[in-house]
Amino acid sequence: MPATGAFSFRASLNAATQATAGNLHRIWLRQRVGEEHRSRTDLMTAIENTALGRLEKESRLLNAVFKGATTKPGRFGFRGDVALKFQTQVADEKRPPDYSIEQVLTIAQNGERTIPVLAGYLHSFAYLVDVATVLDGALSPIGSYFIFCNNIDLLAKYRVKLGDINFHVLPCDESTVWKEMMDLVGLNKDDIKKLDPAGKLDYLLDATRDLDLSYEEISYDDGLKRMEAVKNRNENRPV
Repeated sequence: MPATGAFSFRASLNAATQATAGNLHRIWLRQRVGEEHRSRTDLMTAIENTALGRLEKESRLLNAVFKGATTKPGRFGFRGDVALKFQTQVADEKRPPDYSIEQVLTIAQNGERTIPVLAGYLHSFAYLVDVATVLDGALSPIGSYFIFCNNIDLLAKYRVKLGDINFHVLPCDESTVWKEMMDLVGLNKDDIKKLDPAGKLDYLLDATRDLDLSYEEISYDDGLKRMEAVKNRNENRPV
């Protein structure tokens, strides 16, 4: 084959190879984008089909540490904050909520209308009525709900009923909801250290089913009378 013909053949071959590689890359990109789209769609559908769906639609699920399917079939988990009262927005400015249930740990089952278990932190016991209002219809009379408060006596443990929903109300000063719940159910880090975040959430919240809690039953109004001044959580922290 003449040199010019060989060169032309190699050039054509290289062009064809590059075109094929380019086509394969475009096909891969389309598949990748499609998979990511399906993943996001599946995620949203999973949330929408659980009792957390309304809260997601209302943009109340904030600051998520974990938000997704857990290790149990059909179960969706969430760790983060649930906004209780929003600030008034000015134009398009995004503002944080006035207050929230913070450090929330919860799960919800696909196709079920209520949340079986939830734990979270309130900066003031007074906000408990907002919890009952915002989560109205998403809680069950047979559910397990643990609310840790900044401003109740450190030795106090109450059971407060709002409507037909019972809340276990406990103190929380310089700790976290996760640590307090671990202590409450009798788990330590070694029990869950080999699990991923979804597995840890499952393990901890499933363990609450075995709890037999006999706390003093008080009314919400009585709790308001007993609550103390809200503590500054940063007051004794090192600079």
